[in-house]
Amino acid sequence: MKQIVTGIVAHVDAGKTTLSEALLYQSGAVRQLGRVDNGDAFLDSDDLEKQRGITIFSHQASLTYQDLQLTLLDTPGHVDFASQTEQVLSVLDYAILVVSATDGIQGYTRTLWRLLDHYHVPTIIFVNKMDAVTADKDRVLTQLQATFSPGCIAFDGTDLSADATENVAMQDDDVLADYLDTGALADDTVRRLIQQRQVFPCFFGAALKLDGIAEFLSGLSKWTQENNYPTEFGAKVFKISHDQDERLTWIRVTGGVLANKDVILGEQKVNQLRVYNGSKFTVQPQVVAGEVCAIPNLTDTHPGQGLGQQVAGRSPEIQPVLTYTVDPGDNDIHHCLTVLQELEDEDPQLHVTWSNQLQEIRVQIMGSVQLEILQQLLRDRFDLAIGFGAGSILYKETITQPVEGVGHFEPLRHYAEVHLLLEPTPRGSGLTFATNCSLEVLGKNWQHQVLTNLRAKTQLGVLVGAPLTDVKITLVTGRASIVHSVGGDFREATWRAVRQGLMMLRQEQACQLLEPWYQFRLEIGQDQVGRAMNDIQRMHGQFDTPDGTSSAAGMVVLTGTAPVAEMQDYAQAVQAYTHGKGQLECLVDGYRPCHNQDDIVAEQAYAPVADLPNTPDSVFCAHGAGYPVPWDEVPGMAHVDYAYSPADLRKLGR
Repeated sequence: MKQIVTGIVAHVDAGKTTLSEALLYQSGAVRQLGRVDNGDAFLDSDDLEKQRGITIFSHQASLTYQDLQLTLLDTPGHVDFASQTEQVLSVLDYAILVVSATDGIQGYTRTLWRLLDHYHVPTIIFVNKMDAVTADKDRVLTQLQATFSPGCIAFDGTDLSADATENVAMQDDDVLADYLDTGALADDTVRRLIQQRQVFPCFFGAALKLDGIAEFLSGLSKWTQENNYPTEFGAKVFKISHDQDERLTWIRVTGGVLANKDVILGEQKVNQLRVYNGSKFTVQPQVVAGEVCAIPNLTDTHPGQGLGQQVAGRSPEIQPVLTYTVDPGDNDIHHCLTVLQELEDEDPQLHVTWSNQLQEIRVQIMGSVQLEILQQLLRDRFDLAIGFGAGSILYKETITQPVEGVGHFEPLRHYAEVHLLLEPTPRGSGLTFATNCSLEVLGKNWQHQVLTNLRAKTQLGVLVGAPLTDVKITLVTGRASIVHSVGGDFREATWRAVRQGLMMLRQEQACQLLEPWYQFRLEIGQDQVGRAMNDIQRMHGQFDTPDGTSSAAGMVVLTGTAPVAEMQDYAQAVQAYTHGKGQLECLVDGYRPCHNQDDIVAEQAYAPVADLPNTPDSVFCAHGAGYPVPWDEVPGMAHVDYAYSPADLRKLGR
């Protein structure tokens, strides 16, 4: 029997969980058709989800239909819980993208499509709510083809019409040439095009009424194909959860077989293999490649981690843009920290941090809904009533021209000097590290120490102390002592070299503050367009030409981008001036240069030299004692010649 793991993803209220329930009921996996609004959905088993009527956590279910054994991973539909959804995407064979026939492609649907492309997940589309009076199959299909791909093609269960067959063939030049020669298109060819993300089958129905569900299941059975797996054991961790006093590590086995009592991580043994179906599970003696299971009480596991021969996953695309200070109230702040760290174990994107100096906890949040859920989760699960201070923007920093930074660390009986080339890279590229240093100049072990220490902590900028991004850092030269150098010396010299280079750039006004921007879709009345345009310009945003064709009669759509700092509270204003008829959708669209950098730098008053854990200064030695040297005096005292002259750096910057 064919074993497939699929995830169901959608914009909130598109009917994602309703479709999951329909698939389970139609296949006979459940006897009763659950409903989200009744609080009896099989996959929304958490009390918090029942109260809210939304999916907050990812859940697993299984069904069998014809020759298909399907593992369903239901995911949250609200953008604030996108990190939960992204964790699941990397372990899917296929994704089912649910689109509402009445609402069409919404803002978060576009984000999901981008993520599915990023993770190369073959995608099958189910257009839901086709029973609505305003549903128009041709209109939705046209929108899918124009917005996503011409490969979005209407399928009808297991059969393809002549038009659909021709449209499928047209997605690949070689397939089209063969089709024109033979007049036939093999089923295996269609499956291959689907798996390669050239064709995206589209099915239409109404999940609540079970319309089109049997045809959709038949289509999944026919048009999907099982992966081939290596014989050597491998698995990917995609989720951590806590069930009462147990910590569960959820994995997808990507190779070989995992048996109970196998050693899986260091010296840790698998003490149980659980296969969940909703909130219940069965214990299995082994799981094979392609299957999903949960293992209780492993430690030091995290989402994205590779086990066995499986390589680790990519860094998450979805990142929070707001940070909040925790107000513990009458609760012990260290107990609050322990509890929040447990929640961070489940959702690493919370980025819980503790400042010993300020005696405060900070967390990173996607938006207001997540913050509300977090507070309720703390009350219900841990009996903790805590508050949060006003949210503030998570800034990042980058550079606009190259520089060679130097770090020297030479207290008595220690020695290391490191020269790093810092270069700006394209937006969204993050930090990258490399070495361009001869082994004759600096041994392999010391070069490894430099690269390891660059990755060992978050490198901070010198404008407001925000994380550094979109910079390539290359080791270009350095020096070690045969007698005195140890690994810790190169850690100190490396970190100081980064900061010294940044301080040099700050002096030349070549450091840049970045802020998160929203991509927005604003629907307002025709008589309110002028007001909306003025508001967006006042918020330093940009917008496209107003569109009156893709919304209800009398309404106009404005799309564009604007800083999160300016637009995060704008939804309330829209509701007020449109008397509840307007709608604002905002999705984080990455980081761009800050629109008011000077104001933010002045407001935060960050003193980079006073940030001692991230000092730009160096330590030299004279007369048998080490002494500090300010960052701006380091170039004149460096023991190793610079690898790049000012003219060389200017050429690099062009």
